[in-house]
Amino acid sequence: MASRPVVTRVADGAYLVAGTAVNWVVLTDGDAVTLIDAGYPGDAGAVEAVLEGIGYRIGQVEAVLVTHAHIDHVGGLSGLLGRARFPVYLSEREVHHARGEYRQSAGPADVLGRLWRPGFPGWALSILRAGALRHVTLPDARPFPGPGPLDLPGRPVPVPTPGHTSGHSAYHLPDLGAVVSGDALVTGHPTSPAAGPQLLMPFFSHDNALAAASLDALTALDADLLLPGHGPLHRGPVREAVARARERA
Repeated sequence: MASRPVVTRVADGAYLVAGTAVNWVVLTDGDAVTLIDAGYPGDAGAVEAVLEGIGYRIGQVEAVLVTHAHIDHVGGLSGLLGRARFPVYLSEREVHHARGEYRQSAGPADVLGRLWRPGFPGWALSILRAGALRHVTLPDARPFPGPGPLDLPGRPVPVPTPGHTSGHSAYHLPDLGAVVSGDALVTGHPTSPAAGPQLLMPFFSHDNALAAASLDALTALDADLLLPGHGPLHRGPVREAVARARERA
């Protein structure tokens, strides 16, 4: 059972969707759609419902871009790929993660050991209901077709931001002055007492030092709208959001 999605229209043809404790992004151009991430397995129906709510069908998805291959970002694809066919693109390194050749994620033991902390019990229950313990692989995942802007709705530009996973990518949307940051930079999480730009708790990430260093890639982008993998959208220069996150780290 997934949470009812909350859709925020951030600009013409761009939507941030809050699903079960995770976000995804919808970009449209004419009759075509780019989807960035897809929530938990239980969010698949919500992804499709959101598309229908803004006037599109799952068959109009031209491609799905993935920030990283954690279950809360790729789980919904297991259901969606049974409804329509579309390519799924990630960084070359993250393709191997998506195909199940290795795993870089927090496990049940990491969560169980923290259930005494505020926010953890409710969050854990909600993600369990959404399919957090399922093992989803994407055997047909592909690396990006080329460097620079992708020829897809939104003209997204992949930005390497390894650390949370070894092949994590953010996506710069120059035409919107926006960054889809995935889990490289978030603005909140049910397990965090803080609000605003921040890094996820260390146990969520594979290499925390690299995750912190990868924020440099975001500061170099001309953007004043942050669309994170967790938490609400953030308006203001992304470089300032990075500075705030580093102050909290």
